[in-house]
Amino acid sequence: MTNQPIMSPDIPISTVDSPSIVLELIYQLKIKDVMCQAVISGKATDTMRHIQKVMRENYITGIPIVEDQRLVGLVSIDDIVTALDKGYIDRPVSERMTRNVIVLEDDMPLSFAISYLNKYRYGRFPVLNKQQELVGILTSKDVVRTLLVEMNREVLRLEKIYQNAAGPAGSFSEMEFATVRYDFELAGRASTEIKKALKQRSIDPKIIRRVAIASYELEINQVVHSNGGTISCSIQPDRVVILAVDGGPGIADVNLALQEGWSTANEWIRSLGFGAGMGLANTKRVSDEFQIKSAMGSGTTVRSVVFLSSPKETS
Repeated sequence: MTNQPIMSPDIPISTVDSPSIVLELIYQLKIKDVMCQAVISGKATDTMRHIQKVMRENYITGIPIVEDQRLVGLVSIDDIVTALDKGYIDRPVSERMTRNVIVLEDDMPLSFAISYLNKYRYGRFPVLNKQQELVGILTSKDVVRTLLVEMNREVLRLEKIYQNAAGPAGSFSEMEFATVRYDFELAGRASTEIKKALKQRSIDPKIIRRVAIASYELEINQVVHSNGGTISCSIQPDRVVILAVDGGPGIADVNLALQEGWSTANEWIRSLGFGAGMGLANTKRVSDEFQIKSAMGSGTTVRSVVFLSSPKETS
């Protein structure tokens, strides 16, 4: 038996080469922002016929089976059809439900959901929280509906920006953001706001992309590897300076940490799509100036500078 046999059409959105406004949204939004929280569920002691009735009454094609808020299985409309065909429609769900269910976590970026929907083409995915409790259901309709709403808001925001005069080209601007260990819900906020500030000044898109990469990688590094810290951005007449400062635990071997693919992230972090060991390497690659200082127990400071007149390629 499979997870959710009813096939869902691919979502026509790429997590790589979609327009920048779409990419920002799918990496900024979390699955918890998109999923349906009003979950209709069943119990393992219910009969398949009872589940069929619940599906019919609620116009749904799949129901998660839950015990003490824990997901133990799933019954799809395909399972019901098979039960009717083979004559066990009155048997308990526990005997026939799908137990090997592919799930999503509510703190994952929306990009994960899009990848899962396009890869597996299932009709729905149960969503669990950090305590492994069922907290929602996500479908392709949820994704498309939320993106349409958020894109409309972003268009309105951009219209307001362009209605106002951008800051003087030669002026300074300072920004600072706090990061918290393992707080993936806010991860990416600093890089998003920095990118917005640069767009308001009509900076070269290649420059903006490099600054966005540097700020995002440094921000995620603090969330994953440090005890928390700050990401500061100074937009100057000729350059953008990103300063990442954290309070520990520090890096034992800086040269090793700068190697592509080297990482100390645990399996949980890797399962969320982070900790690939590219953060510092990517930051150095897109920077015109790059310095890093770190001491065990004293924290790490990284300074990345991108000149506004240096639109070098990032790939």
